[in-house]
Amino acid sequence: APMTMFDDAAARVAAGGDHRAEAAAIVAAMTLDEKLDCLDGDTDFWPGLMDMVAGGYHRHTWPAARVERLGVPGIAFSDGPRGCVVGRATAFPVSMARGATFDPELEERIGDAIGAELRAAGATYTGAVCLNLLRHPGWGRAQETYGEDPHHVGEMAAALTRGLQRHVMACMKHFACNSMENARFKVDVTADERALHEVYLPHFKRVADEGVASVMSAYNSLNGEFCGENRTLLVDILRDEWGWDGFVTSDFIMGLRTPAQSVTAGLDIEMPFRQQRWMHLRAAFDDGSLTEADVDARVTDTVATLLRFAYVYATEPDRSVTLSDEHRALARDAASRAMVLLCNDGTLPLDRGALGTVAVLGRLADTPNTGDKGSSQVIAPDVVTPLAGLRAALDGVEVRASVDDAQIAAGADVAIVVVGLTAADEGEFIDPSGQAELGHLFPPMDGPVDPPAPPEDDDPLLRRDEATFGAGGDRRSLALHTEGEALIAAARAVCDRVVVVVMGGSAVLLPWIDDVAAVLHIWYPGMEGGHALADVLLGTVEPGGRLPFVIPTDEAHLPHWDPDAAAETYDLFHGQWLLDRAGHAPLRPFGFGLGYTTWALTTEHPDGAGPHEAISCTVTNTGDRAGSTVVQVYAGLPSSAHARPQRRLVGFRRVTLEAGASTTVAIPYDLMTLAVRDGGGFVLEPGDYRLTVGFDALDEASVHTVTVA
Repeated sequence: APMTMFDDAAARVAAGGDHRAEAAAIVAAMTLDEKLDCLDGDTDFWPGLMDMVAGGYHRHTWPAARVERLGVPGIAFSDGPRGCVVGRATAFPVSMARGATFDPELEERIGDAIGAELRAAGATYTGAVCLNLLRHPGWGRAQETYGEDPHHVGEMAAALTRGLQRHVMACMKHFACNSMENARFKVDVTADERALHEVYLPHFKRVADEGVASVMSAYNSLNGEFCGENRTLLVDILRDEWGWDGFVTSDFIMGLRTPAQSVTAGLDIEMPFRQQRWMHLRAAFDDGSLTEADVDARVTDTVATLLRFAYVYATEPDRSVTLSDEHRALARDAASRAMVLLCNDGTLPLDRGALGTVAVLGRLADTPNTGDKGSSQVIAPDVVTPLAGLRAALDGVEVRASVDDAQIAAGADVAIVVVGLTAADEGEFIDPSGQAELGHLFPPMDGPVDPPAPPEDDDPLLRRDEATFGAGGDRRSLALHTEGEALIAAARAVCDRVVVVVMGGSAVLLPWIDDVAAVLHIWYPGMEGGHALADVLLGTVEPGGRLPFVIPTDEAHLPHWDPDAAAETYDLFHGQWLLDRAGHAPLRPFGFGLGYTTWALTTEHPDGAGPHEAISCTVTNTGDRAGSTVVQVYAGLPSSAHARPQRRLVGFRRVTLEAGASTTVAIPYDLMTLAVRDGGGFVLEPGDYRLTVGFDALDEASVHTVTVA
């Protein structure tokens, strides 16, 4: 193909040229119509919407900002927090599960795998990096993020971004303070300067600094301004303060309220259709409320980013990478590394040779359960359920199974009860009746629009109910279903060794935890999850996960929670920080997780160490088998003049060792994580900072003082 203006500019940028100057020249060569076409999706609204709800979300990517005359390739969007959502693909454990690994290196490998499958499916741009903070575990989309702590979430999301961007442009979302689902289109979140910059933005800045290509604005309003047209967020903070250089897209369909204002506020592309901007921008331009310079600025942001990421268009992995043996093995490995052992009386790992009869109970034991049915859903051609995984691993052992008859556990060597949540309990909230009140955001319908007929060679998996959006939503209670509670009690009545396996995207209350032999939280563990569960229960591998949030004894210990709220205030305290402040002991603290071996830890920290240092930790596996642990570093300022968490995570490192082995690792930390936002900047308060090192938030295996003058 002949070289285009874009190709020539991209070559100069690759050789060190100024991407913004090159982009400005391309934009100057565009007609006004071409520029306006770059400000929204390339798909007409009603046909596109009908296609999307009929399964198109899983059949193809969503294009925007193409200018064929000049060779500007635009973007081809697909989602991807737990895998490529177009076609059949590898379903990895959900992001929250991967957050529990505390393993950025593993997350980067998963990002590389997901990125390759996305690019093979034709995507050049993905909304895979969801990093909204888990303010309350009832949030319906909790499974799409990594946890409740800004430092941990930022490191994990930065790792995913690095892996993805070997293949596609990545988008971090939803900017910002988007952690309520049912009310996401209407809620106004109030967050003062300290809460915003110390709690709800640091992880976004971390991923911005990693070089993420794009930002997706949130549906909600922040401090009285919808995020898609919030200049404070999109210009003052994102571009001016952070110096980030990329393009901003809206969340889909409901992401704007005032199209012209969204342009001047820094939002580059309305996604995914020709919608509000298509309806209103021409008139705004004609009446002078929008200038060509305003339009040029937005299109330049997009084209400049495409020039920097031109390598994305030059390569397309072979489709054979999708669902490859390597990716399935990675999904299985990630699932076992994510599973969190919350209690264990010694029953686990099970002795394979001593098992004669195993009872497997619960409606989720043989139900594919990979996560919610919203935009992050991945269509896996097969899913290994817990029961299937155990049967495959226990050849020659009698495996009894029942949805609800606990009597099958009588006389069994062990009863495994699988309980928890599904897409019917939590997930992205799709409520057509609730969206009807926003119908004025839609272009007029000129006539009846039929959903497109599926292609003749359409994949039957994409026509099944599994490929359509589910109801999802926020949870109003963190308790298990009563049927699950009853099944655990019934099994306990007839079997002394009951292992409870909990599925779900975040915390559930576990009032019966001391009445059973073991509890293993396995999340939504992906398509290979059943094999991974068998691996862990039988001790082939260890349960590697650590809690990326606190589990309370009482949900009243958590922040105010009203899924229907029209207004909510986000302050400095949630999760472990809030329990610490109120003096409530958690059921299990942030960072907690048991394994199959034991650990010892010693540290050395020089006197006079500064606020930007590394602490030296010698870790010893004192048990009789190989294993891994997560060394965690927390810091606080007991003498602070400001309200603040008692301790914040400032560093962590996963360590894997053979039995009896030791290693010394340096864990970097930066006390600027604890700086106070004041008057538009950060101030590191002087005083004696207390540094604790241990295996969870409350474990103080080692304590040091760092003095800041």
